[in-house]
Amino acid sequence: MPDYKYKRVLLKLSGEALMGDQGYGLDTKMLDSIARVIKPIVNDGVEVGIVVGGGNIFRGLSGAAKGMDRAQGDYMGMLATIINAMALQDAFEHAGMECRVMTAISMPEIAEPYIRRRAMAHLSRGVVCIFAAGTGNPYFTTDTGAALRACEIGAECLMKATNVDGIYDMDPRTHPEAQKFDRISYQEVLVRGLEVMDSTATALCADNNLPIIVFDIHQENVLSQALRGEAVGTVVYKEEDKHE
Repeated sequence: MPDYKYKRVLLKLSGEALMGDQGYGLDTKMLDSIARVIKPIVNDGVEVGIVVGGGNIFRGLSGAAKGMDRAQGDYMGMLATIINAMALQDAFEHAGMECRVMTAISMPEIAEPYIRRRAMAHLSRGVVCIFAAGTGNPYFTTDTGAALRACEIGAECLMKATNVDGIYDMDPRTHPEAQKFDRISYQEVLVRGLEVMDSTATALCADNNLPIIVFDIHQENVLSQALRGEAVGTVVYKEEDKHE
């Protein structure tokens, strides 16, 4: 294995990352592109777990805003993440990677139930595990699901793939003067109310000293650079670890 700083990681992908330039649904070219990005690090021996969102298909919060029962909407959003996970699995398998979808909601005909020890056994054999349906509970986001799974499987960092090259003090797409953070503490993220991950996910990472790396998934070689500990995107860290 190359000189990677992190040997087991949890990658958080948004549902929007899977729809490419489309306004809705799945873009097979984007799925194939993500598979090509991940395959080299899997071949290098990095153990990869993935949590994928469902916002390209359905968001529970959007449904609630339109009068739908929040819990009902969240369950529908969980089902959307399973569709995305199955699509990713297909792309990974076509790229030659062994992959399992594990769901927090039982549906054994199409995916394995999430069992922590089974997931860790898969990872240790080089199998990519895609964790779908969030935590299996309404009122929790897939960000929180990603932080929870990362802690459970003993991931050494949580890597959040976005369409922006890190964390800014304001949205750089609408504010050209926005300032990027190379490193920022969990506490500052929470105090500033920065939309890195939801506050529950950020607090869970902070409590377990799990670093978060936020980066642009479309940058070339970005995953391998981040895994080596190079300056990529933004790192969210525990205050006393600032100079490590």
